[in-house]
Amino acid sequence: MDSSKQTEGGEVVLSIVMPCLNEAETLAQCIDMAKRGIADAGVPGEIVIADNGSTDGSQRIAEELGARVVPVAEKGYGCALRGGIESARGRYLLMGDSDASYDFGEAKRFVQKLDGGLDLVMGCRLPAGGGTIMPGAMPWKNRWLGNPVLSFIGRLLYRTPVRDFHCGLRGFTRDAYDRMALVTTGMEFASEMVMKASMQQMRITEVPITLHKDGRSRPPHLRPWRDGWRHLRFMLLYAPRWLFLVPGLVLSGVGALASLLLFFGPLSLLGLELDAGSLAISCGALIAGVQLLSFAFFTKTFGIGAGVLPQDAKFACMFRTFTLERGLILGLLVLLGGAGLLAWAIWCWGQTGFGHLPYSENVRRTIAAATLLVLGMQIIFGSFFMSVLGLKTTKSRPPEA
Repeated sequence: MDSSKQTEGGEVVLSIVMPCLNEAETLAQCIDMAKRGIADAGVPGEIVIADNGSTDGSQRIAEELGARVVPVAEKGYGCALRGGIESARGRYLLMGDSDASYDFGEAKRFVQKLDGGLDLVMGCRLPAGGGTIMPGAMPWKNRWLGNPVLSFIGRLLYRTPVRDFHCGLRGFTRDAYDRMALVTTGMEFASEMVMKASMQQMRITEVPITLHKDGRSRPPHLRPWRDGWRHLRFMLLYAPRWLFLVPGLVLSGVGALASLLLFFGPLSLLGLELDAGSLAISCGALIAGVQLLSFAFFTKTFGIGAGVLPQDAKFACMFRTFTLERGLILGLLVLLGGAGLLAWAIWCWGQTGFGHLPYSENVRRTIAAATLLVLGMQIIFGSFFMSVLGLKTTKSRPPEA
């Protein structure tokens, strides 16, 4: 039974979407599995093949088997899926690769979860989540290193229950997809979906599935080390709290406390004598920490304005409180504090006729002065930069209820 007959004259409940780039070897098998999955789910469905420029006749195979082919000109895994999903008519969507590694015949379990009110239903290939990996279906570096490590980092950063962060077989509702507002064009599309669903506190669950060996004779499009790094980099960029904010708070807090203590004189700690050199290191940590905090706010502001990060009520309140004018006042006060310390250091030097001064005595003043001058400039120009970034953020922020 082809998908066009299934959907004729009625609402489409389930759309199975597959990205396709020269998949003639396995496409017919995937479409047959998808038909079986739709029939078993007992809902009106369609099969959408998002073709990304195949030259091996994949389009003809799909059409002959009753699937609907959607040409997607812009290259990339994410582009193909977005094109197919946006052309699909179903209330529920199930996406998966067209290399015969996923069994679309398992569609019923995804539909049942979505019928139960879930927003995103992830397949789980890993044995830890009840899944099965058939012999030869996943390279050792993906099975024992890439997937477990990246999935652990994803759970840590985004507080998601997903154990198999990068499983390609997943179902979701049309409403959830629209709310995610996905923008990536490449392999990061899969990560972006889980990350945004988690950040928006959508209802997410997993179902165990079986991963089969790739049915193609050619090498897969995936490049484990390159694509693994791309996913890791992307997850970190979407998590400014962990990438910038937490390290910034630690560095600035420890640096500020140590600098304050060492400014008034040497300290003995665990048999070590800490003096001006330690003060310089502490001040450096303070400056680096404040810079990281600035990056956290810049990234958050840009991300919200660009639509890649969700609106955040706490951050919006902070943004309204920390205005450009207040930032400038704070920066000027810190700058004046540094200028005052520098003037004091010069005055003390002048008292000796600009000759010799005890090293550790005056160097502490100059280190502290230089630190405050740098921090003051960071705060002033950072406030200007954040205000520029915020123009789009405030403009795009929806009205509050």
